[in-house]
Amino acid sequence: MPCRDIPYTDTSSWPAIHDWLAGRNAPKDSVEKPVLDILEAIQRGGDTALAEYTSRFDCPGFSPQDVAVTPEEIERGCSQVSAEDRTIIQEAADNIRTFHENQKQKSWMVTQDNGTILGQMVRPVERAGLYVPGGQGGETPLISSLLMNAIPAQVAGVPEIAVISPPRKDGSLNPSILAAASILGITSIFRAGSAWAIAALAYGTESVPKVDVIAGPGNIFVTTAKRLLVGHVGIDMIAGPSEIAILADSSANPEWLAADLLSQAEHDPLASSLLISADKNILCQTKKALARQLKELPRKKIAGACLADWSACILVPDMDTGLELVNLVAPEHFELCVDDPWSMIGKVKNAGAVFLGHHTPEPVGDYFAGPNHVLPTLSTARFSSALSVETFCKKTSIIAASDAYIQEHGKKIARLARLEQLEAHARSMEQRMR
Repeated sequence: MPCRDIPYTDTSSWPAIHDWLAGRNAPKDSVEKPVLDILEAIQRGGDTALAEYTSRFDCPGFSPQDVAVTPEEIERGCSQVSAEDRTIIQEAADNIRTFHENQKQKSWMVTQDNGTILGQMVRPVERAGLYVPGGQGGETPLISSLLMNAIPAQVAGVPEIAVISPPRKDGSLNPSILAAASILGITSIFRAGSAWAIAALAYGTESVPKVDVIAGPGNIFVTTAKRLLVGHVGIDMIAGPSEIAILADSSANPEWLAADLLSQAEHDPLASSLLISADKNILCQTKKALARQLKELPRKKIAGACLADWSACILVPDMDTGLELVNLVAPEHFELCVDDPWSMIGKVKNAGAVFLGHHTPEPVGDYFAGPNHVLPTLSTARFSSALSVETFCKKTSIIAASDAYIQEHGKKIARLARLEQLEAHARSMEQRMR
């Protein structure tokens, strides 16, 4: 059978499911030591070290002079993409931009009666670095990753955006990546991959600018590099394997459900696809559809491993119990494939993104609708959110106290300082008190 069957009756069933899914969390072999070596090498060697790693793993003969993509290369790559495809990319970009424009936050200030002004200043970071994975040697360009990372940074007002992606064996980048960058007006593009690309963005090299925030998905080397650099630079999130949970009632179409489950299963053997329903027939028919559709997929080996190891059809006693389980799983993607999804949305507490109704499969959000597809995984939707405009912003508190404020509250502030045995703090206040 394509995936396992699991019963869930109440929260007492959760520990076993949790322990099973937790097996996706940590790789068997740690890559921290080699990644630390890579970070150190790039910090010391700059473009030379960057070229050495790139030559060894991606493009034989790669040199430091090849790191930066020229304007002519961008123009040539863009010309190789059909007008129809460029139009589709542009439309997707417009949708994503419109959605993220609504996330912009304004600076604000309030004046109190005694003349004191308090507020918050919202400003973009100066530089953002965006990592775009190569994917199958550059033959499966992750255009959507570039759009989803770059557009929120642009909406935030980041003045400098650098894109970095591993080259193909001939040293080029996929034309679709260059076309998407051109459509977005991004001209600062570099060739490098894996942890050495992340290190280049974090530390800067002769060609690659040092950035303030790094965003973009990648393999375990990329993820580990980002994790180790937290504090030196800001990052979007520590992302794990993709996942989807679907809550379906008897009105759902098993063929559609199977297709949606496979849409995540084909990502990675460590991905997870869960179908939750109180209808045994829906679960049974979907499993049959999974077996049929899996045979037709180019990535059936990857999808099959995901289904066998980390996927399940889960029978629940009722839909409320199903939602209870969804909130415990806190999935990256959650499809509410029910007759009246709006009646249930208020009960959803933990999910990276929610897809409502039978006509909203996950790829609608992945590529085109507008909401960001960079989402929390591995149950981190319990406390974190999708990548957004805020990822590329910083907030500065504004305090302008008046003399009246100091005279009214200075003694209290000094007392709080002395409770913490910080005498100089107290005296700083008392210098201003009459």
